[in-house]
Amino acid sequence: MKKITLKLVKKPATSEPETLDPTQLPQATERAVSARRRNLNRNIFSVRPDVDTTTLLAHASETLASLNVMTLDFANQLEGSQHNVALALHQLTVLTELLVKPRRGISLDPNGSVAVGKPPVFH
Repeated sequence: MKKITLKLVKKPATSEPETLDPTQLPQATERAVSARRRNLNRNIFSVRPDVDTTTLLAHASETLASLNVMTLDFANQLEGSQHNVALALHQLTVLTELLVKPRRGISLDPNGSVAVGKPPVFH
């Protein structure tokens, strides 16, 4: 069995600690923000590909219902034009929720096939 021995390497001491020049901070921040803006293809959220459409729509509907409540509560805390903007966001949330919620009696079938045993109805 081999014995492992550690060798310590001493760093040469520097005369002054590293400090940032305050005049360089805005430029460094701008470079970092610019780099982040250029890389817009980064997705930090994703949806598993094996999740069915019904589950996705159920979660989207629940999220929109929560957003609906939050925007209305937020709008009630504001006054003037900010109140109007918050109410507009609330209305857009409600409209989107109506688009996402499945209608009663309609079954969701991602393949578009007809249920077995029921003939299609044509009007």
